[in-house]
Amino acid sequence: MKASIICAIVTVAALTCPQIANSAVDAEAARALAKKEGCLKCHGVDRDKTARSLTTIAGKYKGMKDADAKLLWQITTGPKVKDLDGGEDVHDIIKTNDKSAINNLIGWIRSLAK
Repeated sequence: MKASIICAIVTVAALTCPQIANSAVDAEAARALAKKEGCLKCHGVDRDKTARSLTTIAGKYKGMKDADAKLLWQITTGPKVKDLDGGEDVHDIIKTNDKSAINNLIGWIRSLAK
């Protein structure tokens, strides 16, 4: 499936759901999912690793109306991303199909904004 079609599907899904950031967040479950899915191999919660910290990412999206859709796209489509060392890599795709767990993960990331 072409990336543009996937992006459109993800965007429509995100925009038709209630705002993730307004939902209650289970931080423990989100952190466990991030660890299980391998997110924390590259992203630290409060510190950079090979990629920006989740706190830095949350700050980048703070106040953006389409932040949930952008984060959802990032973790579900595998776009090319730049590592902190300047290299380029394909972002891993989250493997779970549990939409509420994914929404909780996005809400947790957004809650890290300072």
